[in-house]
Amino acid sequence: MTPVSDSNMSAGDFPSDQKPLWTAIILAGQRPEGDPMAAYCNVQYKALIPINGQTMLERVARALIASPYIGRMVVMAQSPEDLKAGLSPDLAEHDGFAFVESNDGIATSIHDIIGSDIAPWPVLVTTADNALLTGEILDRFFQAHSGQDVAVGVVERQTMLAAYPDARRTWLKFRGGAYSGANLFALHNAAAKPAVAFWSAVEKDRKKGWKIFAHFGPWLLLRALSRTIGFKDAMAQAGARMSLRAEPIILPIAEAAIDVDKPDDLELVTEILERRERQ
Repeated sequence: MTPVSDSNMSAGDFPSDQKPLWTAIILAGQRPEGDPMAAYCNVQYKALIPINGQTMLERVARALIASPYIGRMVVMAQSPEDLKAGLSPDLAEHDGFAFVESNDGIATSIHDIIGSDIAPWPVLVTTADNALLTGEILDRFFQAHSGQDVAVGVVERQTMLAAYPDARRTWLKFRGGAYSGANLFALHNAAAKPAVAFWSAVEKDRKKGWKIFAHFGPWLLLRALSRTIGFKDAMAQAGARMSLRAEPIILPIAEAAIDVDKPDDLELVTEILERRERQ
C-alpha cells in the first residue's frame, strides 16, 4: 500500500481496505546538559547506546520499518544529523525515513509537525530507548486500536510481575489495576492536537499521574487518588474535557513496558535481547 500524505485526512476517513499507514515518530532527543545513561555508556547520545551489536535507535527503527502498519518514520532530536550518522546506511538512507530537529520541548516539537507533510495522520509516537519493541507488540497495539483519537499503550502490573518479579517500574494506580507506560502513543487525527498541547504543559509531571489528573479538576483527581475510578474511565473523562476520545491500550506483553532509563534497565534489556537472539 502506498502511504497517504494528505495532511487533512486520517485513517477514519478511508474505507477499511484503504486506510493510510501510520507515521512513526521516534523521540531521540535528550536533555541539553546531557543524559546520565549516555554518560554511563560513554556515548554522546542516549539513542546511540549499543546493546548486543545494535544501537537502541536502530533496534526501534528496524522494528517499525518491518511493521505492515508503518508507512513513514521520523526521528526527532536536537542533533538529527549526528543520529543519522550513527545508523546503518540502509536505514539512514531509507526512502521512508526523515530526520527532524526538535526544540527543547518534546510535546511542542510533536505538535509542530503532526498532520503535516512531514508526519501525516495517523501518527504513532515512541522513543529511541524502547529497545525491546517488536512486531508482535506493534501488532497487538494496532489491532486493539479502534479509532480512538488518542490511545496510550500500557502494561498491567500483574503482567509485568509474572514475567519479571524484580522489575522496578513507575506505576499509575487505579481501581482494578496498576499500569506502566509502554512508550506507544497513537494520535489518530487532528482531534488529538489538544492532547499534545496539554502534554506540553504537564511534561515535567509525566511520571506523576496525580498531577496530570489534577489539571482536569478536583473530582477526577479525587477519584484517581482514591482509586475509585478505573484507568479506562479516567482517560475517557480526561479526553472528554478536551472533546476527544482517549483510551489506554493494555498490552499483554511485559517487555512492552521495559525501556532504558537506568543501568538496571540496561542490564535487564541486554539479558532479554541476548536470550531472544539465542533462540
